[in-house]
Amino acid sequence: MHTLSEQFHVTNMLISGGSIVNAEAVWDHVTMADRELAFKAGDVIKVLDASNKDWWWGQIDEEEGWFPASFVRVEPHPPQPQTKQVFYINPIATPRFQNTTSKLWVNQEDGGAEPAERTSEVQNGHLDPTNDCLCLGSPLQNRDQMRANVINEIMSTERHYIKHLKDICEGYLRQCRKRVDMFNDDQLKVIFGNIEDIYRFQMGFVRDLEKQYNTDDPHLSEIGPCFLEHQDGFWIYSEYCNNHLDACMELSKLMRDGRYQHFFEACRLLQQMIDIAIDGFLLTPVQKICKYPLQLAELLKYTAQEHSDYRYVAAALAVMRNVTQQINERKRRLENIDKIAQWQASVLDWEGDDILDRSSELIYTGELSWIYQPYGRSQQRVFFLFDHQLVLCKKDLIRRDILYYKGRIDMDRYDVRDAIDGRDDDFNVSVKNAFKLCNKDSEEIHIFLAKKPEEKIRWLRAFHEERKMVQEDEKIGFEISEYQKRQAAMTVRKVTKQKGVNRCTPPSYPPPQDPLSAGHYEVTEDLAQGEVFEFSQSKRGQAPFWQNFSRLAPFKK
Repeated sequence: MHTLSEQFHVTNMLISGGSIVNAEAVWDHVTMADRELAFKAGDVIKVLDASNKDWWWGQIDEEEGWFPASFVRVEPHPPQPQTKQVFYINPIATPRFQNTTSKLWVNQEDGGAEPAERTSEVQNGHLDPTNDCLCLGSPLQNRDQMRANVINEIMSTERHYIKHLKDICEGYLRQCRKRVDMFNDDQLKVIFGNIEDIYRFQMGFVRDLEKQYNTDDPHLSEIGPCFLEHQDGFWIYSEYCNNHLDACMELSKLMRDGRYQHFFEACRLLQQMIDIAIDGFLLTPVQKICKYPLQLAELLKYTAQEHSDYRYVAAALAVMRNVTQQINERKRRLENIDKIAQWQASVLDWEGDDILDRSSELIYTGELSWIYQPYGRSQQRVFFLFDHQLVLCKKDLIRRDILYYKGRIDMDRYDVRDAIDGRDDDFNVSVKNAFKLCNKDSEEIHIFLAKKPEEKIRWLRAFHEERKMVQEDEKIGFEISEYQKRQAAMTVRKVTKQKGVNRCTPPSYPPPQDPLSAGHYEVTEDLAQGEVFEFSQSKRGQAPFWQNFSRLAPFKK
């Protein structure tokens, strides 16, 4: 199989060599702009230009337009003696409700006229071969005209997108609510998520865009401030994107019943929607939020620095890139909740609420000496810092790979304070490499002692990161849905059943596996610059699950 980079170069080389390239679609593509090419899985697309690595220019019958290159992957077979070569393509992601075989044909017959034809298309503004990016107009046009083209494209895209959202809400969701014999409220929440909130937000956003749109001179439009004014509203896409995989799974189960296939098709026909399956429509918000940075980057490229909109567009681009980055980070966290639930199942004598009731991320872990004020006696414990809570565990005296639950501390109710080496006034003991957790509402204090100064600094950074994560989650309304919690619990039950784990006997840990991947955090400048933490897998052959789950290793950038 080829990587995306290899696919880009191979296809581009074939077209540049005069070959006629035809690709069979393996994913329904719902368009949101006039210049995009709509197709269904199985449609054959003539690839006219593949110079841009993300979007290709293609043709179906007499219609031309952009389509995402990431929907296909090229894997060439050795050339045949004949004049025709065949290339097979595998989809990057398999469509939910189609099971298609994809092929790409490269025909070297009658290729002489193709290069000249392609050159003409490039000159007409389909692609600028010098900068590897989409261009919407002739390179000979001045910057104002190019900016006008991009503005018009953004406005057209928004209007099409509003139509798709309306079709989902009125064509599908409203009809589903009428059929209480087929759908319950939980199912509809999983399938459609917060699509109605997105529809309402997007209508307000488009209204403001229309006010800023200069019909007579589009290049004078100032749309950057609209993105900045609505930047907090775009966070509602986080919930939808996080829920999308669950929506696909729920739809997949329903589609096994022919009644639901016929029902959704009847909804589509009644609303007079384009011939795309419901999963294609539900994908459009995910596509849309990812497309904003691309559009704004294109707009900034053709906005002169002296233009009144320049600094606003630049700021909007930074904002939307941050939104998509944070949405991806939240998505990663949700994909790892199974491992958190599995970790909890491996801890014996668990009491109280499940970790997932309040937390979604393991931030740091390690062994510390702990003194709780009323007792004043030092105890060795293993601590797991999640968002919102710090869990205390004790190792088994004989089997050190077994953990027992010993309590938790609600981080929302405590402040973290540094402790100076020497005699501590609160505990009347000598401390070194220590820090404290002080209750905000009472005089309750916990003191923790690390073995080394470096470990103390790591813990202080981790606590800072925990508060930062909680604040960001509150800002965007990030939380784990009840459906996702149930799915995680089901996964744990399957694992424990296979491994024979129960609460009465020591758990049989699964073999070492990747811990929560990509979980690294940048630390603040006041706590040693340039150092971040990431989860790393144990290099030893066999280790307890909780060690693989929790081991963190610092590294330099």
